[in-house]
Amino acid sequence: MSRTATARTPLPEGTVPVAAALLIAGIATYAFFKVGTWAVGGAESFKPISSLWFATFALAPGFFLPLEQELGRALAHRRAVGQGGRPVVEKVVRLSVVLVVIVVIGILAVSPLIASNYFSGNWLMVIALIVAFGAYAPAHLARGICSGSGRFRQYAIVMGTDGVTRIVLCVALAVVGVEAVGPYGFAVALAPLVGVGYVYSRNGLRTEPGPEASWGEVTPNLGWLLLGSVFAASLLNAGPIATTLLADSSQDAQVTQFAYGVLLARIPLFMFQAVQAALLPRLSRLAARGELSEFLGGLRRLMVVVAAVGVVGTLGALVLGPWAIELVYGADLSGRTLAMLALGSALYMVALGLAQAVIALKGHALVALGWATGVVAFLLGTWLSSDDLFRRVEIGLLLSSIASVVSFGFALRHQLHLGARPDEGSVMEAITDMPLET
Repeated sequence: MSRTATARTPLPEGTVPVAAALLIAGIATYAFFKVGTWAVGGAESFKPISSLWFATFALAPGFFLPLEQELGRALAHRRAVGQGGRPVVEKVVRLSVVLVVIVVIGILAVSPLIASNYFSGNWLMVIALIVAFGAYAPAHLARGICSGSGRFRQYAIVMGTDGVTRIVLCVALAVVGVEAVGPYGFAVALAPLVGVGYVYSRNGLRTEPGPEASWGEVTPNLGWLLLGSVFAASLLNAGPIATTLLADSSQDAQVTQFAYGVLLARIPLFMFQAVQAALLPRLSRLAARGELSEFLGGLRRLMVVVAAVGVVGTLGALVLGPWAIELVYGADLSGRTLAMLALGSALYMVALGLAQAVIALKGHALVALGWATGVVAFLLGTWLSSDDLFRRVEIGLLLSSIASVVSFGFALRHQLHLGARPDEGSVMEAITDMPLET
């Protein structure tokens, strides 16, 4: 293939395996909720599993995604200069162990409150949450190694196998007649280890010896990335978590149905994540060559696509959403509720794209501030807007996304005014800054 033809190819390196993994994992997610709800006896009984799901994906990406980002960035840099990355991996593994210990101690300290107020007295779900948090540490580290080493096929296997394992375990439990929620909770918790184990067994996580790594090499932006990631992942999962905490005991089925609506509204986000991950190689090359105008032009075109997808998704949720969610889950949600969720999801997608641009321009602190602004807007909107369970959360989600978009818009303008320029490492952090998990 000629150089010209390659340059015009619309699918950069990594597009196909990453997009395929996201598609598989996304389908597996919807299937897990469908089969799991049926297996345990309905939406009301499924509530603890749904609550575990969203708590897991608020915590795990929030705390481990920055480690994945910094590991991938550092390994990519070493690969570019011909140095082995094993010392970098060893440093990040130590950090992840410390992080797991700190967070698990925190969960244990408030476990009575979590068990009573969030899991309706089900202590097995608390244990499953701890196991899940620990299991996603190696999964994110494996993804960091794969992305930093350019092994997109292995990256896709780690990501896709997670979802496939969950649905396979769920179907197996349903077939043998298991109705207790505990085993399904542990299917969520243990699933990420399967893909990691497979890739490791095939030497997909191998790294070469190299010069000793300093802490500065692997943690230059970790604090801001960690803060921003925790806020971003919390916002992404805030709707189902908030409805769980705010609902009374008679609304368990409604809480699960709301979770179905959130999943339906996330469909465009799954595609956005695939495109972003696949764009990493090309944007990294543009940044490394200092081609700022082309780099920003690519991001601009992406935002146009994001806006178009958001409009179509919101209108689709309004018109076809009630039919779709009733068909798939047998749930009864209004078009207004689904459209509000889809609009909030679309604006979150815009915020995520802008945040990635700001990170690429090395505005890590501004990104943390932007997501923090979104969290404050969510809390105020949910608290002050309405007494209706769904409406107050919908408004809170919408306001949080708007606040984040505005904040990142100003941050991007500020970084450009300062003359900030992306480099290959900052682009690596930007494009892997995706708190969405499947």
